[in-house]
Amino acid sequence: MILDFDQSVRLDGPAIRLPLNHWEQRIRFGCRWSQFRQLAREVNEQLGGRRYGCVFTGSGDYHHLSYLLLQRLSPYRPVQLIVCDNHPDNMRYPFGIHCGSWVYWASRLPQISRIDVLGIGSQDIAVTHAWENHLMPLLRHKLHYWSIGVNSRWLNLLGARRCHHDYRDADTLMENFLPYLGGAPIWLSVDKDVLSPEVVKTNWDQGYFEEAHLQALIAACRGLLRGADITGEVSTCNYHSGFKRWLSARDGQIAIDESQISAWQQPQNALNARLLSEINRAFSAQ
Repeated sequence: MILDFDQSVRLDGPAIRLPLNHWEQRIRFGCRWSQFRQLAREVNEQLGGRRYGCVFTGSGDYHHLSYLLLQRLSPYRPVQLIVCDNHPDNMRYPFGIHCGSWVYWASRLPQISRIDVLGIGSQDIAVTHAWENHLMPLLRHKLHYWSIGVNSRWLNLLGARRCHHDYRDADTLMENFLPYLGGAPIWLSVDKDVLSPEVVKTNWDQGYFEEAHLQALIAACRGLLRGADITGEVSTCNYHSGFKRWLSARDGQIAIDESQISAWQQPQNALNARLLSEINRAFSAQ
């Protein structure tokens, strides 16, 4: 399924495509709760009870749509949420929900038993940004950070020693994480900014994962995968809102020339096809 806000996803083969470009300015990057709830009603009305496989949401500016999808899950069948992202997405945002805060809200859902954010390479979890992180899901040991080369030992002082795991490289991280797949149902959420820019390019700062790390993780989820979503496409938006222009600049989003977009999107969509193929195998193994 494609939640199509920005026309950045091109897939071969059949797919449910919900045209949502009329929501782009209101929802992209962040939005008020009233807007988010209105969008959720529209999406739920269009989907009804239909089943769908992997969901593509376009630019990483829409990663908070993962929360909308998780809300649709039954609260009586808990899932482990695994997020692959260069950022924790557990940051404070007082104006509603945005692409960097949705993990906190997911941690409050009864259908989410545990959250593991893999591949964090940004300084969002370093001591200089400690105050920006929501602490409660970490203190409750519901949320775990798995980072590469980021010192987050400040969490030790708060009694959250078991919730941060830092490694020298992505190979070591994956070797240590995979045993935590204990047989519970899994929802997998992938933001492709977790990948090295040598794999694909995004307009966010990027991490250290290679495609092989994602493929190995998806393969390990066979028989357990309950749902999946992929974000991190490349697109541009000329925000009408001065506040969103300021937020985007503050977060260091890379400006992309229109002539570069197509060149960046082609390997993105080729990667999508390969990841989707492995995800479909993971679904069919149930």
